[in-house]
Amino acid sequence: MHQDHNPGINPAPLIALTTRYWESQLFLTANRIGLSHLLDKEAKSTAEIAAALGLKPRPTRLLLKACEALGLLKEEPDECFANTSLTAAFMVPGKPAYLGDAVRYADNLYTAWGNLEQALREGKPAIAAESYLGRDEEKTRAFVYGMHNRALGIGNTMVQMLNLKGRQQLLDVGGGPGTYSALLTRQTPGLHAVVLDLPDVVAIAREIIGSMGAAEQVTTLAGDYKQTPFPADNDVVLISGVFHRETEATCRELIRRAADALQHNGLLVISDIFTDAGGAEPAFATLFGLNMMLSAPDGGVHADADVAEWMASAGFDSIQTLLFPPPMPHRMVIGILHSYPSESS
Repeated sequence: MHQDHNPGINPAPLIALTTRYWESQLFLTANRIGLSHLLDKEAKSTAEIAAALGLKPRPTRLLLKACEALGLLKEEPDECFANTSLTAAFMVPGKPAYLGDAVRYADNLYTAWGNLEQALREGKPAIAAESYLGRDEEKTRAFVYGMHNRALGIGNTMVQMLNLKGRQQLLDVGGGPGTYSALLTRQTPGLHAVVLDLPDVVAIAREIIGSMGAAEQVTTLAGDYKQTPFPADNDVVLISGVFHRETEATCRELIRRAADALQHNGLLVISDIFTDAGGAEPAFATLFGLNMMLSAPDGGVHADADVAEWMASAGFDSIQTLLFPPPMPHRMVIGILHSYPSESS
């Protein structure tokens, strides 16, 4: 029998894929049990850590050494463990760049990824979106604060990429925690914003907006962006992190409604994780599309070139695609409303 051999091909990348979840589960678990928070002020021994977190000493030692191997912890000369500069900066509650809530949201999706085959066969999400958009109070709070954690880093870059000088009214469609609106109004004197999102989401968003000192500049509108009429006379509409939850038809309709809600020369900003034309790159965006399929009925990923085409069809021109600096996977497609299609035809 003829058998093909490929002596020049190394299977190591395939083998690495089989255990990659070990690292993510270690990280997610360390965050869930509050390990970095416990070690914020001082290093502790294995016995002290186990006692404080309600763990058994022997498996705790294995956990701590694995965290050390991944650069999450460091062992001091006295056999005590401490946070590394990385975990101290990002994984301790209360720190400006805290990401623990965002990591917890990823943790909530872990089981869903284990049901990927079932989702593919049934054609529906592995978890109900309603559970983290209002039905389950704890998951909803973790989701909104997780989005806030992520949006702080993304938004601080966004405000450097967008020049909104002279613009006065922004509509933030599906604005979640309101983080982008708070940052953009802080950056742009005279700009006010309205954050439109679900009632249980904007209830938490108001807390976040207030904590950022933006309550006077940013208000909220409780509703469903698919049904609630958009307020009129905006000179900016921001749609960020929405398209990955929606079909092409819904995305086109949101663009059309954004055009109706904008003044002449109004700016539309669509920010999301997009693929290149063809949909196969970058790899993170393709995996993100699967993640959204697992967590939203119409979840997926779109190509930025398609979004630009949809905007042009709705009357936008001067369309640009802006890539966030690495390692951020996000992109913005922006355009100006100079005329509606019927006016230019």
